Amino acid sequence: MKWMILMMAWMVALPLWAADLETDLADIQHRWAEIQYQLPEDQKEKAFEELAESAEQFVADYPDRAEPLIWQGIVLSTYAGARGGLGALGLVKDARKSLEMALAIDERALAGSAYTSLGSLYYQVPGWPLSFGDDKQAEKYLQKALAINPEGIDPNYFFGDFLLEQGEDTRAQVYLNKALRAPPRPGREIADAGRRQEISDRIGNR
Repeated sequence: MKWMILMMAWMVALPLWAADLETDLADIQHRWAEIQYQLPEDQKEKAFEELAESAEQFVADYPDRAEPLIWQGIVLSTYAGARGGLGALGLVKDARKSLEMALAIDERALAGSAYTSLGSLYYQVPGWPLSFGDDKQAEKYLQKALAINPEGIDPNYFFGDFLLEQGEDTRAQVYLNKALRAPPRPGREIADAGRRQEISDRIGNR
């Protein structure tokens, strides 16, 4: 009888724990979108620094889950972009580490977002000797992201952007236009609107 009571208590507690993770995840995602797409440029670095602290606590609260690590990687990489200069290089290395740890736990978490974020890092950061940039590695990760989430706005955007950087404009347009047609993500309205603007800007500038 005692084991049945314990089992029932565990089953009741599990959804609450999962709900807590989803709530914390939504908070990080929402704040990231506000900073990335709504704050003035001169306020972003400080805001991302503070969000990085929240992401670190998020990881500590759920050490066996991939989702917090993915978002720690995303926050650190965009914080690096806002900071710029040599000071950003350590941040992107930390971002890569978080994303690789997420892959080791669950490569399909958040529709393969760890692959998307790693791919974007590899083609945007400098190569050796300054950093780990590598276009072949970028393409490999981005293709894996698309295999998991072929209709998603982010994998299509980043692969299209990568192809533009490679000079493959015609092929890039296919993925960028597909990203524009991607289904909306509930709760991610600010992020979706910001990403669509980025896509439109990339298409319009070619």
